[in-house]
Amino acid sequence: MGKNLSIATISLLLVLASTKAQQVFDVKSYGAQPNADITQALTKAWKAACAVAGSKVVISAGAPSDVASFNGKDGWVAFERIDGLTVSGGGVFDGEGQQAWQKNECAKDKNCNLLPINIRFDYVTNSKVQDITSKDSKYFHINLLECKKLQLQHVTIIAPADSPNTDGIHMGRSSQITITNATIGTGDDCISFGDGTQDVTVNQVTCGPGHGISIGSLGRYENEEPVSGIRVTGATLSNTDNGVRIKTWPASSSGVASDIHFEDVVMNNVANPVIIDQNYCPNSQCSNQSPSKVKISNVSFKKIRGTSSTKEALNLICSKSVPCQQVVLSDIDLAYKGGGGSTTSTCTNVQPAISGKLNPPACTNKHY
Repeated sequence: MGKNLSIATISLLLVLASTKAQQVFDVKSYGAQPNADITQALTKAWKAACAVAGSKVVISAGAPSDVASFNGKDGWVAFERIDGLTVSGGGVFDGEGQQAWQKNECAKDKNCNLLPINIRFDYVTNSKVQDITSKDSKYFHINLLECKKLQLQHVTIIAPADSPNTDGIHMGRSSQITITNATIGTGDDCISFGDGTQDVTVNQVTCGPGHGISIGSLGRYENEEPVSGIRVTGATLSNTDNGVRIKTWPASSSGVASDIHFEDVVMNNVANPVIIDQNYCPNSQCSNQSPSKVKISNVSFKKIRGTSSTKEALNLICSKSVPCQQVVLSDIDLAYKGGGGSTTSTCTNVQPAISGKLNPPACTNKHY
């Protein structure tokens, strides 16, 4: 572990096995001091705990606010290549990101230096994360890479609406992931699914502020792996920039996104409540001269209700190169929050199948 990687939290309990604990290893017993670098103390406690089945490592308070102290590292607390990990105990990972957000240049430079993620899980399997809070991360709050069979339960994420690139939970190249009863308010996507994400269930998530629940963005890089088997149910989004969306880059590498389903979602004053955007190009950081090559198919939006802060409540902007296939709209009721007219919908390079009540009616504006 590098310097400052693990200067963690308030009463955070790291449980290394799901069996009943035999022994507790408190980092204070290994020389940890509040508001100081506890990497060495944590490493000693961790090694001692790993020699005992069912052990726990307990970490108490302290966090670094200066970005420079991370020496370019992209994570604050990182768990790597662990099987059977439990992270719990009601602790708060306070990334103290206010200083770092001012130094974020990613809107101007797509090759910007990445700031530290609050909590990274890399190659973690058969594990559980529950009852923790991530606050004011400098960059993404929680990131999963190459994880399998990981459960996140009762996770809380807090950051202001204007904090840049502070995705709540982002995952890539991970499978068999469940997210249940999460409360997320942040400055970017509440949950985002990168390439190679498969077999994910998201249930009972509250999102706002934020940019919504997003598949992608996809197609920006070469050799991206398919995204499939994503199910989002029982979500509530309030005052967010987007609702549920799929986003791919134009002029992109080829890719696949399929078997993606959003159901039983409440929108409260949400801009773009339902959106497929295959011309995703933030801050004009791409060439949109050729259409996206990411193929989207077998997607459904069902039982989605509430209010839209814009008149265009339903936007299905698919690629001319690979039009969307098997898109289903069912039981959608989205009213215009502003009053003075009803909501509308746009369809481009897609012909959705329709069932149940639809407000707005599907494809009031069509482009093929």
